[in-house]
Formats: sequence, structure tokens, C-alpha cells
Amino acid sequence: MSAPAELTIEAGRAEHHYWRDLWRYRELLGYLAWRDVKVRYKQAVLGIAWALIQPAITTAIFVFLFDRLAGMPDGGAPYPVLVLSGLMAWQLFSAALSGSSGSLVGNASLISKVYFPRLIVPLSALGVALIDFIVVLGLFLAVALWFGHWPTWHWLALPVFVLMTLAAAFGLGLWFTALTVKYRDFRFIVPFLLQVGIFVSPVGYRTDFFPNWRDLLALNPLTGIIDGFRWCLLGGQHALSLWSLGTSLFLIVLVTASGLWFFRRTERQFADII
Repeated sequence: MSAPAELTIEAGRAEHHYWRDLWRYRELLGYLAWRDVKVRYKQAVLGIAWALIQPAITTAIFVFLFDRLAGMPDGGAPYPVLVLSGLMAWQLFSAALSGSSGSLVGNASLISKVYFPRLIVPLSALGVALIDFIVVLGLFLAVALWFGHWPTWHWLALPVFVLMTLAAAFGLGLWFTALTVKYRDFRFIVPFLLQVGIFVSPVGYRTDFFPNWRDLLALNPLTGIIDGFRWCLLGGQHALSLWSLGTSLFLIVLVTASGLWFFRRTERQFADII
């Protein structure tokens, strides 16, 4: 009869295997993501149609404000298609940031009872945002085809900008979710920032028609992302600024790296404070 396996309990041992544990707990990551999707739509009368209602109404409002009232140039693309292409990037970012920023507080009972890499919680929150994005992408395709705008090879680059959007939301979400554990005021700060951010970001207008403002707009990492979405979805009709794209990449890497550092630095305190 073989001897029983020895279990060694050593202080700090989990820290040495933290990134390996992320892979070991991948099933928990999938479970939490699927749970969030089911909770979001379980008892909703319209179900996943809510993912279509919000962008449809927002697109109509932005078309009225920027096209009908302000007379913004469309560059040859139908204005609803122009707005929806930018709104897709913003909605993906907004949903991912909202979910990840409140993820630790929302899973307080789980965090205070068992060990697992806490990074899994904000990561799982990105799943709902990605599901909503896929639904809205179907809406965009239907609207684009209605206006006679067919997909081109530029769509092949879309996953790159989707990953950039998720990385930006994840990096900021790590900061906000760690701060929310200690300072619950951030539950109210994040929605306010998102309400302001949709107007600061070029969702309802083209950036390539404002060359004097492009450098200033590029300080918002969503500018390069939205330009990239439009370059892909509009078949190259929207100019892609390498300066805006490079600035966005730099800011995303900076925010994500600093978010990981701050999250890991404060992670040990979560179970005690939450």
C-alpha cells in the first residue's frame, strides 16, 4: 500500500505559483463568466434583446444630435453606420469596465471563504461584455447591409482592436475594483466617468475631420480604438492615424501593467476588508 501524499503548508507558497494557479483555476473562470451571463438575462422579459435596445436608441440619439443638428461630416459613410461602428467599441469598453470594477465587491462571499487567484474575478467579468459585443456586431452587420455597406478584408483586423478594448477596460477595472474594496465611493465614480466619457470619446463624430484636435483627442486611449473599429468596419473609408493608434497602445500597456501591479499589491488585504 502506497504512502499517503504529503501536504506542505508554507507561508508565501501560493505567491510563487500564482500565475500557474490562474491556469489551474481556468474552470472557475469559465464558471463565473457563464454565471454572470445567466444572471444578467435569466429573468429579463426581453432577454438578450436588451443588448440591442441600448445601442439602437443611442445610435438614433447621436444621429439626431451630430448629423441632423450639428451637421457633422460623414465622409461618405451612412451616418447610422458611422455612429454604430464607434458605439460598438465604446459599449464593449463600458460594459467590460463596469463589470470588472465592481467584480470583487459583487463576489465578496466567495472571496472571503476560499483561496483562488483573485485576478480570475475581474477577468470573468469580461465575458458578459464580449457576449453583448457579439450580439451588437450582428446588429451592425444588418444595419450596414441595409445601407448597402458590405464587409471587406479590413474586418480581419477587428479582433486586434477588440483585444485592445478589453485590455484597456481590464487595466482600468483592476484599479477601480481594488479601490472599491476599500473605498466604496468608487461604485458611484465609475458610472459617472462612463457617462462623461461617451461624449469625450469620438463616438458620434469622425476624428479625421478635425486634424487640429487629433493630438489632443489621442490622449484618450479610446480614440485610437474607435478609429481602428471604424477603419475595419467601414472598409478603410475612415483614416487610421498611426499617432492615435500608437498613443492608445502605449496608454493601454501602461494602464494594464500598473493595474496588475496595484491589484497584486493589495490582493492580500481583500478577504480582510471586503
